Amino acid sequence: MPLRLERASSYYLPQVGLIASWLVHSREHTNFTYNLTETNLRYLAHTVSVVTHSDVAQIESYFREPLQDQALQDLVRRAARQRDAQTTDADCRFGRRLAWYGIVRQCRPKLVVETGVDKGLDSLLLCSALKRNSEEGYPGEYVGTDINPRAGALFQPPYTQFGRIAYGDSIESLKKLNMPIDVLVNDSDHSSDYEYREYQAIADKISPHCIIIGDNCLVTDKLMQFARETGRDFLYFKDEPDHHWFPGTGVGFFFRKSGPSHQDGGL
Repeated sequence: MPLRLERASSYYLPQVGLIASWLVHSREHTNFTYNLTETNLRYLAHTVSVVTHSDVAQIESYFREPLQDQALQDLVRRAARQRDAQTTDADCRFGRRLAWYGIVRQCRPKLVVETGVDKGLDSLLLCSALKRNSEEGYPGEYVGTDINPRAGALFQPPYTQFGRIAYGDSIESLKKLNMPIDVLVNDSDHSSDYEYREYQAIADKISPHCIIIGDNCLVTDKLMQFARETGRDFLYFKDEPDHHWFPGTGVGFFFRKSGPSHQDGGL
């Protein structure tokens, strides 16, 4: 019994020290941000390369862009000091969100939609990718949805010129979209029923090679179900935080196995 207890505890006791450090140094209490382990980040790049039908080295180069973007990181530090962002850490820890960025850079979508904006870190990152795409001749638009009228504290100029936030019920906001959706990030109400209703709301609005990123797939299988119902493919990725007590979450990818890595001017 003592030996078995020692073996089991060895998997969890290290997290106690990480929790203590987090309590002192972090202000976050939801939507935790963290870096990924080096190996896990490579796994993520390979996953995105499969989803986008592209070379993994290209995806890895896209992952490096926001990590080396000093202007982007400075904006997050400034915005984190504002009243509406008091639960935001100043450090840019994009973690699995680098997949969002890599997909937008590789696929050059005309319309990117995100349900659930919260602090606006995803909004900022997605519009950073759209900004670079536009500079290369491939313009696109971001639309975020959130029921909280104060959501999106980090989403600030110059990135706001590439998108907007629609406040209110996300399903109603999705129904009002009148362009094909090329990339969708689902991260709003985490109940399985609401998530599935969002997918139903956009079923007739997705482009032929639409990619859906489900940030709730550790909890529900609704994105996998939606992929089966629409004849699409599905992959699941489990992220591994680096030096953070949070055990990580699961990301699902809805996509088509066959198709171009990108289109000129959108998917």
